Amino acid sequence: MISFEPSEDQKLMIESVAAFAKSALRPKIRDFEKARQIPEAVRKQAHELGLGTLLVPEAAGGPGLGLTTAVLLEEEVGAGDPAAAFGFGGPGAFGLAVLELGDEAQRARLLAPYAGADGHSRFGAVAWGEPKALADRPGFATTATKKGDVWVLSGEKAYVVNADRAGDYVVFAQVDAAAGWDGLGAFVVRRADRGVSPTERSTTLGLDAASFGGLRLDGVEVKEEDRLAGGADFGAALVRFFAKQALLVAAREVGLCRATFDVTREYCDTRKAFGKPIGHFQAVAFTLADRAMDVDATHAMVVRAAAAWDAGPEGALSGAARWERDALLYTAYAVSYAHEAAMRCGDDGVQLHGGAGFMRDYPVEKAMRDAKQLALCAMTAEHADQLAAALELGQPLSLGLVLPTPETQNAFV
Repeated sequence: MISFEPSEDQKLMIESVAAFAKSALRPKIRDFEKARQIPEAVRKQAHELGLGTLLVPEAAGGPGLGLTTAVLLEEEVGAGDPAAAFGFGGPGAFGLAVLELGDEAQRARLLAPYAGADGHSRFGAVAWGEPKALADRPGFATTATKKGDVWVLSGEKAYVVNADRAGDYVVFAQVDAAAGWDGLGAFVVRRADRGVSPTERSTTLGLDAASFGGLRLDGVEVKEEDRLAGGADFGAALVRFFAKQALLVAAREVGLCRATFDVTREYCDTRKAFGKPIGHFQAVAFTLADRAMDVDATHAMVVRAAAAWDAGPEGALSGAARWERDALLYTAYAVSYAHEAAMRCGDDGVQLHGGAGFMRDYPVEKAMRDAKQLALCAMTAEHADQLAAALELGQPLSLGLVLPTPETQNAFV
């Protein structure tokens, strides 16, 4: 029998982060939303708990925790405030991109600064999306051209999480136009580099404590040592990066589902109509039961996917040759289901609160808005479905179909 019961160490970490979320995040969600950021004191507290550096390896000064521990802790943060997870200091998606696409020396060099005492004030970002699709060819309009011993990047990126806060970016650009989505490259760019300029911050539907914007690159020169080559297979590494990043987002959605269900269940158990709590009416009770199933199922799917990645070839049930295929498949299931479950929990939370659900006196309207925006972060449900379908049918993974692109749907990373 396979058990995903947390270890004693994991339970202690979960308890600590849950207490932090309950005391420092949940009561302040409206304050964070109004300020459109997480206060430094809260970011520092999160950093001391290791929340910004969960996956940073020990060689770079981080805890080097596995993906399973990371999703369990991200769930607790999501239960406090899903937006806070994007507003904490730390490498964020930048760190995961470096881990998947960089070599050992690059990981140590690029991630070490985030593990220091001032890590709460440092932000990393990934610049993937672009404002619109190209009409004449697949791929990005942003280009990287080799000139002598440097790469020159030019173009504009969009939908970048923490674009205006970050000091370091992984920028994806077109290296080979003829190769389309198979001709991409990844480059580390600094905010201080000449030609780098963040665009105006966007006003978004939800996740207000996070920041979403764009990045302009005007002839930015990048040394070869700051190109992330992705190992033996760049495309496969790119799919792994997006899958794991989407799984972290899915974990935050599990927390959102759980917190929204708890608030809604309590409301339905205390709000009375026709002489009894509205939760005692069958239509309401059945809806609550369905959302409870969503919470339980989504948690199990996310943890199973993370455990598959952590197990590696040695722990694969179907043989070492298929372990990555299985990990990707479980991730696709979890991500697609989590996106949709979060929307169901948010929507039904508002619905079951009646007119009160639209009022900011209750957190369910924020949950509904956050859920919609979370569904556009990293890999969308449609891309996860495409990934699952390709894996189930044994089809080759086309990057233009399984990753968010301007042709399909731009996504926050």
